Amino acid sequence: MICLENVVTTYRTRRGDVNALNDINLRIEKGEFVVICGPSGSGKTTLLMTIAAMLHPTSGIVSVEANSLYAMSVQARAKFRAENIGFIFQMFHLVPYLNILENVLLAGGTVNNSNKNAKALELIEKFGLAGRHYHKPAELSAGEKQRTAIARALLNNPKIILADEPTGNLDSDNATSVLGYLSQFHKAGGTVILATHGVEAGRFSDRIINLHNGKVANPDKP
Repeated sequence: MICLENVVTTYRTRRGDVNALNDINLRIEKGEFVVICGPSGSGKTTLLMTIAAMLHPTSGIVSVEANSLYAMSVQARAKFRAENIGFIFQMFHLVPYLNILENVLLAGGTVNNSNKNAKALELIEKFGLAGRHYHKPAELSAGEKQRTAIARALLNNPKIILADEPTGNLDSDNATSVLGYLSQFHKAGGTVILATHGVEAGRFSDRIINLHNGKVANPDKP
């Protein structure tokens, strides 16, 4: 489902070039739950954003369902991402002046669609946020913010969820809850790629990939 071939991403800094991704070759099958493990600075976020069609690599090919993401136009890539990929950020990335319902509906674009509205309300209910529809992010706990972010990622019924340290700012109970929601998505047939520097997500996964200094240590180990 996801294929990276000789992917390199280089950042230019005052101290010289840094290879955030260093010749990555990786295949992820449809319906897998894959955990990307590595310390801070190992390239996990860069890898997820590259798969998510958000960050053009310096070189290499990134394909999702046989679509070469970076051979597409910017507009086509954005459309493909919206229709196929949900992204969960570590810092939630909720718009502070919008309420929960409005934040979830952001994933639906600017079109006013009654079906999207019904889906958003359904997800808000599912994630235990009923009665909080009109609360702003500042009025929510960290766990509630992350559940709102997950609801937003699921609005368009994506085939793939990419989660960047989704439990990094949560206590153990909320972290377990978030991993449970991702596991439910996986069991329903969805593909999950979760980046973390911890080990707790490993028990939910089919495979753990270790990333170090922008290199994949074990791309094919189960």
